[in-house]
Amino acid sequence: MFNTKFGIEIEFTGITRTKAIEVANKYFHGNTETRNTRYSTNQVIAPDNRIWKFVYDASITCQRKNHRQYTFAGREYSVELVSPILTYREDIKTVQELVRRLRKAGGFVNKSCGIHIHLNGNDHSARSIRNFVNIIASKNDLLYKALQIEPERMRYCKKMDDYLVEKINRSVIRNLSQIETIWYEGYQHESRSSHYHNSRYHFLNLHSFFHGSRTVELRGFNSVLHAGKVRAYIVLALALNNQALTQTSASSRKVQAENEKFAMRTFLNRIGFIGDEFKSCREHLYLHLNGNAAWRFGYDRRKDNQNYANQERSEAND
Repeated sequence: MFNTKFGIEIEFTGITRTKAIEVANKYFHGNTETRNTRYSTNQVIAPDNRIWKFVYDASITCQRKNHRQYTFAGREYSVELVSPILTYREDIKTVQELVRRLRKAGGFVNKSCGIHIHLNGNDHSARSIRNFVNIIASKNDLLYKALQIEPERMRYCKKMDDYLVEKINRSVIRNLSQIETIWYEGYQHESRSSHYHNSRYHFLNLHSFFHGSRTVELRGFNSVLHAGKVRAYIVLALALNNQALTQTSASSRKVQAENEKFAMRTFLNRIGFIGDEFKSCREHLYLHLNGNAAWRFGYDRRKDNQNYANQERSEAND
């Protein structure tokens, strides 16, 4: 799953775009460049000629820290980091270190900030896109609770629409154009070529796949300048994408989990979060869930002690 190319957008405030460029330029030892565009783009050209952009985003509530108090700030404090095309093994440490440096420079996030991860969609077919829809739909409630999506951001990352899921699964899907038609139902008064088409504001955004950069976008992440959490979100996106590509089929049936942590842990293990390498990623993703990650029905120490005492007595009698 780590061969998939991806890009990440991280929204934050606390410092200006100019300051963010200074931090990135010092880290990459690159060249800075400013473009007068509608997004007020500043960018750093790294030594490998890849471009890291810092752009304005109107959805960010701009703030800065003044004598330990958070105060409202001007629009120059609206910062969105837009990465170049990345791969996990080669670039994850670079992303994490840049995030650390931006936070150390004074960057922080608030409830208006989000993270968007774009995944290369060239390998997707009608089958895998339907799988992706069903995987997200079946895990809607678990993912939204695990990721603690802020109410202020729900309008930008809505849950998968039940009608769309039902119709995709009820139809005989032979090609991507059929899924595209279903995706845009209800948006007849909007041009599909519009970049800010309203269909894009879902946890799983397929508008960018059908009419954009041919990427599948996952939008369901609160922004953080925490290197470990950023890594966990990237691995989750890559794992979900890989599951959609490799499974023969996927069910949209919602998970009914009394032990949420255990359900999340087993799901993560199933999609690739295996071993010590991803232990911290797993912990970040089930931190806010109820239950016990290690025991499906909970761990009762008293019952365990009683079983141990009974076993001791049995062995003594033998």
